[in-house]
Amino acid sequence: MNRITVYERANFEGLSREFTCDVPDLHEMDFGDCIASLKVVGQPWIAYTDPKYEGEPHAFEEGEYPSVGRPNSFSALRLVHHDLGDPQITLYERPNFQGACKVVTEETNLAYGYFNDRVASHVVQRGVWLLYQHPSRGGWHCLAWPGERLADYKLELNFQARLSHLRPLRPGRPLVSARLLWEQKRVEEEREVLVDEIEGVNETESEQTLAASSSREYVTTLWQSFHFSNATSLKAGLSFTVTVEASNIFTVQKGRSESSTRRERVEVQLPAKIPPRTALSIQVLRKEVTLSVPVLLTITQNEAVRTEMGEYRSVSGTNISARYSLKPLPAAGREKAATKGTETIPGTGKEL
Repeated sequence: MNRITVYERANFEGLSREFTCDVPDLHEMDFGDCIASLKVVGQPWIAYTDPKYEGEPHAFEEGEYPSVGRPNSFSALRLVHHDLGDPQITLYERPNFQGACKVVTEETNLAYGYFNDRVASHVVQRGVWLLYQHPSRGGWHCLAWPGERLADYKLELNFQARLSHLRPLRPGRPLVSARLLWEQKRVEEEREVLVDEIEGVNETESEQTLAASSSREYVTTLWQSFHFSNATSLKAGLSFTVTVEASNIFTVQKGRSESSTRRERVEVQLPAKIPPRTALSIQVLRKEVTLSVPVLLTITQNEAVRTEMGEYRSVSGTNISARYSLKPLPAAGREKAATKGTETIPGTGKEL
């Protein structure tokens, strides 16, 4: 939800109010000319120094502001409802959209180029723009709204040939919910990996206890990743969670390594006894399953809802089991018979 919380003192202290829609006169809400700090969630807000959205405008994008540039001076608040995702403004060096022009789609310091202090009119194609008198967002500034055609800076703003910096307002972060479409999952590979092998031999005529402990701990792994569609509109820095199961909530952050590995320990029970004259072989196996699952992303931004597709992939090695087999040893009598007898080594006269 788009909202602004305002405080009467710096560092979010004192009385506070929360608003989710335009406030033409804060005095009617008993909160005029007293804002010293504020917090914004979602779309930007414009604070005005006079009621009914008059006076000097100050833009506040999503974030926290422990102090404001003009404390105790705001009398009106307006929420920016416009689509801010793809801004564009065209600047002209002469009034009435004449002369050389420059198309701008991102924050620009005109002092670094050839268009500094040469602008006399503009047309806003998309987005809301802040226009500054001096470089680095300095000096007097004004707002330019979508669809605005300002034909003469001198007559309408007293600002002709004084524009040195401009920037579009940033949209609020979208809210993203992710739902895995398990009915469309695809198992790409299944295999068993040997992680341990234990041998025990009982050559006696009575049952013996296995020399190894009756249980062992092994590390299991779960590697998981998230892939966005090629046409995604989500920007770097956005984060959201993918709930795979109750104990596995995977956090995705756009622009960073969108993969993680989880490790856990699991205890495996082993046979405790070896029967007489028996060899015991134990294989500890980890079953690894590679699968992919489509993910439906529901994106809510500025009261508009859209959907995109992504893909969750995992290589799960969390299933560990023990497989064992018993093999009788040869009878003692047969062993001795096999070792009896002599054999002469040719040319030596010696016997083996």
